[in-house]
Amino acid sequence: MYLKSLKISNFRKFATESNKIEFVDARSYQEQKKGKEINIAPTTTLIVGKNNCGKTTIVNGLDKLLKSQEFKANDFNFSYLKKLLEQYENSPEKIETPYLQFNIGIGIEDTSNDLISNIIPFMVLEDVNRSELEILVKVELEDEEIFIRDVKNLLGKYTGMYRFDKFLQLINSSRFKINYYNASGEVITSNFSINKLIELRAIKANNIENEQSLSRAFSKIIEYRYKLLFGEEASNLDSHINVINESLTKLIDTKHTKDINQSLEGIESREKLQVLLRADLTFQKLMNNLIKYEYVERDMNIPENQFGLGYTKLMMIIADLIDYMEKYPEGSFNSKVNLISIEEPETFMHPQMQELFIKNINDTIASLLKSKNKNVNSQLIITTHSSHILNSKIHSGNTFNNINYITVNNNHTHVVNLHDDIIIPKSGSYSDQKRENDLKFLKKHIKYKVSELFFSDAIIFVEGITEETLLKYYIDKNDKLNKYYISIFNIDGAHGLVYHDLIKLLNVPALLITDLDIKRNESEKNTFKQISDLKNRLTTNETIKKYNSDSDKLDKIPENFKMDNMYIAYQTKVEGYYATSFEEAFILTNYKNVLLNSVLIKTKPNIYKDIIKTDKRFKNIKENSYKLQRKLSKSKSDFANELLYKLITQAEHVKIPYLPRYIESGISWLIKKLEGEI
Repeated sequence: MYLKSLKISNFRKFATESNKIEFVDARSYQEQKKGKEINIAPTTTLIVGKNNCGKTTIVNGLDKLLKSQEFKANDFNFSYLKKLLEQYENSPEKIETPYLQFNIGIGIEDTSNDLISNIIPFMVLEDVNRSELEILVKVELEDEEIFIRDVKNLLGKYTGMYRFDKFLQLINSSRFKINYYNASGEVITSNFSINKLIELRAIKANNIENEQSLSRAFSKIIEYRYKLLFGEEASNLDSHINVINESLTKLIDTKHTKDINQSLEGIESREKLQVLLRADLTFQKLMNNLIKYEYVERDMNIPENQFGLGYTKLMMIIADLIDYMEKYPEGSFNSKVNLISIEEPETFMHPQMQELFIKNINDTIASLLKSKNKNVNSQLIITTHSSHILNSKIHSGNTFNNINYITVNNNHTHVVNLHDDIIIPKSGSYSDQKRENDLKFLKKHIKYKVSELFFSDAIIFVEGITEETLLKYYIDKNDKLNKYYISIFNIDGAHGLVYHDLIKLLNVPALLITDLDIKRNESEKNTFKQISDLKNRLTTNETIKKYNSDSDKLDKIPENFKMDNMYIAYQTKVEGYYATSFEEAFILTNYKNVLLNSVLIKTKPNIYKDIIKTDKRFKNIKENSYKLQRKLSKSKSDFANELLYKLITQAEHVKIPYLPRYIESGISWLIKKLEGEI
């Protein structure tokens, strides 16, 4: 039995849609560990996303349920509460009371083991042969009538934001209870509690309290092991400690206590004031200071407080795992769904350590279990905002499966369950080999290029080195865009299509800058023909074909394509001509610009002189934009870097070249998307 899914409604940033987290299917554990005694997940459920999107909320919500903690107003989604209050104001006779809801999906592997006894209250006859079961948990008011009465009084007394503050106070003062429902919607009246079914060990991000954290952590482990291994001898130790305390107290009394009390008699009578000094050694105090943690570096022993925080963080996680495994007998593990949650393990770790951590954490747990002879059926959950851990997860498992991407949409947490089948969908147009190759490419390209796209505010895809180099400069100079984390990725149009389904899933604003790629015959190429009309013209660009109704005809192509979070930009008519690349569009837009001309002179001096001749108005540059593009085709990097150098070092009076209009339009769309989210 294992945790298959968790759906969270109305809790903190979670609303009632896109709120389902999926966990690793534990049935695969047995297959991958067949023939071994260790039963631990070889893969991990990963929950990834930017700061303040709701990753930690998932574990916190489950933890509060398991510990039966009180739920207060701050645990509710404020947008949900505001809508409730608006409903009360508009229809005071129909008051829906606030509630939180958790749908817990349990995967069932074997109905014969002792775990089944914990979920019998939720099962009906047809569930016996099912592979999963859902437990509905609601946090509801204990007394709805009193709450409704108080809400009506509140509506009559207060207005505006003050009314909402009072509403929050009312929720805080109300008592809530946890109710469990079966598939028929009936409340389970038996003495059931979710903590009888699920055990959670949450390892927090901030688990380093002081410079002796590791010494204290391993002292606790040693203390537990001592009591477990030595039994009666551990009890005998208490007797020895008492003897030591008595002996020390007598010695202290002789050497110190009597002298002090004699001195005090000169001030106050013994009946009113005297002191007692005695030894107070305990087993707990002895164990607390038993362990001195040191790192061994070559032939040196390094004190705990002199070593890097990254290693300390790693060892604290391992200490927590050892503590977790030591304290629970095997019988306890086998009668519950056991979850180990590690929050942001990347804290203090450098990138390489982060990647190694996610690769090896399962083997580390398995090794610990093997050394203790324990068969622990546990699921591992890691929350992170590290692109390195995400990268390592994708490549160690060779799949996007078991990754929950958390983002914010309209101020609500939005969960995207990533899976190979939705990132590269199976369809009639895809051969199995083509789909396999696209998945392989996407995984490898993400590793080397774009793992950070999961953590970006917006994404810009480009097709060449020039636009990649220059856009970073122009975005940095843009007072609106430079406040956001915008990732720019260089990938050609045909391969860029592989990303499109993933981009839609992530729902991150994405500007795709591609080339019109007008098809020319050999004669037109050789004579450097400028194109002023798209009639009967075709494109070779696969992205444009896809969104142009699978047509390569350019006669009636719109100026751009817009679909939800995607904007596809390509060259439009500039100065009477259609450019077919960024370089040509940039030249046509700025053919009179002094800075651009100085770069062209330096990059292609002979060609430039041959084109410009005696033209002082730079008209010849415009009329030969395609020729310049062709001549720059093998020098794009030089052109881009020289242009960037000039932009950075130019004098204040020099006019900066404009970006082509098709890119400016795309950037304007991007700004609206980002500011709209605010």
